[in-house]
Amino acid sequence: MTSTADLYDEHGDALQSLSLQLRDFGGHVGFEGLIRTVRCFQDNQLVKELLATPGEGAVLVIDGSGSVGTALMGDMIAASAVANGWAGVVIHGAIRDSAAIGELPLGVKALGTNPRKSAKAGVGEVDVVLRFGDVEFRPGARLYADEDGVLVER
Repeated sequence: MTSTADLYDEHGDALQSLSLQLRDFGGHVGFEGLIRTVRCFQDNQLVKELLATPGEGAVLVIDGSGSVGTALMGDMIAASAVANGWAGVVIHGAIRDSAAIGELPLGVKALGTNPRKSAKAGVGEVDVVLRFGDVEFRPGARLYADEDGVLVER
């Protein structure tokens, strides 16, 4: 995979650059794929359901409103993502089981960690346009991520 820095040098403003400073947690630091989205707040039922479906190399972008009050993904959901062929997960929120997730062949970027479980009511939206960190995440757009950050095609 070409580095995000080189991609930006080549394509410039055709790419959006995420201004949030997310931490890397997955076993793969560099990853890319077409975007799928979930908007949820301290409720990961939709995340669990979506990552249990065929990912076909996609990246799930989750807008948890920047809350680190509960984790939106743990090791079991991350393992399901691997088993179903997802390339990565970008979370505007928290994860848990970070050591175990670090052993999985999955790209994971998130704000931080919290061992507290989230609700399981299924409240939220799937495949909607998300906006955070000065980037618009549209389902079907391509996302590139590595140790330098996240780029999304316009």
